[in-house]
Amino acid sequence: MFSTVLMLRLQAHGVGVVIIGFFAWVQLLPTFKFLWAPMLDRFDVPGFARFWGKRRGWIMLSQLGIFTAMVAMAFTSSDENLAVTALFAVLLAFWTTTLEVAADAWRIELAPTQAEQGPIAAANLWGYRTAMVAAGSGALLIADHADWTIAYLAIAAAAFLPFPILAAMRPDPGHGGSRWPALAIGVGTSVAILFAAMALAAAVGWVILGTAANMGMSDKTNVTPYVLVICMVPFLIMAAAIPRIRTLPAAHPLRQSAAIGPYVDFFWRYAYGALLLMAFVSVYRMGDVLALNLSKPMIKELGYSLSEIGRADSYVALIASIIGVGLGGWMAARWRWGVTLSIGAVFAALGNFGFVWLAHQSPSEMMLYIATAADQFGNGMAGAIFVVYLSMLVNPRYPGAQYAFLSGFAFLLPRLLSGAGGAMVVRIGYDGFFILSGLVSLGAILFLPLIARIRPRTEKI
Repeated sequence: MFSTVLMLRLQAHGVGVVIIGFFAWVQLLPTFKFLWAPMLDRFDVPGFARFWGKRRGWIMLSQLGIFTAMVAMAFTSSDENLAVTALFAVLLAFWTTTLEVAADAWRIELAPTQAEQGPIAAANLWGYRTAMVAAGSGALLIADHADWTIAYLAIAAAAFLPFPILAAMRPDPGHGGSRWPALAIGVGTSVAILFAAMALAAAVGWVILGTAANMGMSDKTNVTPYVLVICMVPFLIMAAAIPRIRTLPAAHPLRQSAAIGPYVDFFWRYAYGALLLMAFVSVYRMGDVLALNLSKPMIKELGYSLSEIGRADSYVALIASIIGVGLGGWMAARWRWGVTLSIGAVFAALGNFGFVWLAHQSPSEMMLYIATAADQFGNGMAGAIFVVYLSMLVNPRYPGAQYAFLSGFAFLLPRLLSGAGGAMVVRIGYDGFFILSGLVSLGAILFLPLIARIRPRTEKI
């Protein structure tokens, strides 16, 4: 939700739709969370973990990271330097993703079965979507009546509130000691980690932007063909590695490695079926991701104000999302996967088609409410179903790393293509773009008869 706020902020400062589309690539960072997810399974945050345990320790560090990134975005809200805007957007995405990795691992450890995952996934998504909807709509309402700096500072303050609540909680079972020394050490360590993350992100960004400039890339470049080629690379790498992986014995160093062992295990268990599973999860949420970043700029161009968009994204989106998430979680816990996944894909597609319908209506806040409700209901339902499905693919031995890998890879292709969304709109218009995104959601249904036959193998004893 907060990525759409950034898109509206950029649009308000005169940034073109193609560049706005490029900013969707900031969301690629969560796709690669599998690169650092094993660290969250293996290492503790000094200080915090001593008293609150591994999972809560990482959550507390991540909350501090989210708060500082939002404050930085508040004081650079003029967007005079888009590279600086991108830097702090990347840091916000990084710490938000790290928070999700820690929370997902904790969730899977607490509820390892499908029957347990349905309710807990729904509860998790309710909380997540409530917070994101409140932050997104709140930022728009404040920005429309004040300015973007105040809007970001207000949301940063709200994002910080869970930290003192966690700090006041009881120690994790098996941990203890003194609360205040643990808190002081944890905060001190966090400051050092936050500065190191910012320096690393700035260095990597400088290299990427310099490389793009040397290649002559700009908002006039048709990046879609390049993106499609890049999208094929992960599948080619996996296809080449599977013949070797499927023959590895349990004691092999690759399967025992703390860094890559969880990922080798996934391909060992599913063999060539892993390719089909990865293709399916890449397509299932693609329509939602493609529509996410450009739906709000389109709505703004239709003549709606930030306040009208903010109101639609508040109670309308929240209620529709809560109903969709609850129904999706209920279905995922009780119905067969083929039926459940199909229903989720259909409603996700209808939400995208709703934007095409909205574009041909006379501007009316009620019409905006209907389109927003359809989008958020379908998004919430498909999201809840998808979370439970991915959780069931995970080996309970590696909950954090494998879920991070699956959920990250699931959005790699969609987010790569989303960055080219602005260029697509220039060529086929908003109508064509949202029709295409809805059809992609429906296309996921074609995979279901095939993935229903895939079963993981187990170690022979």
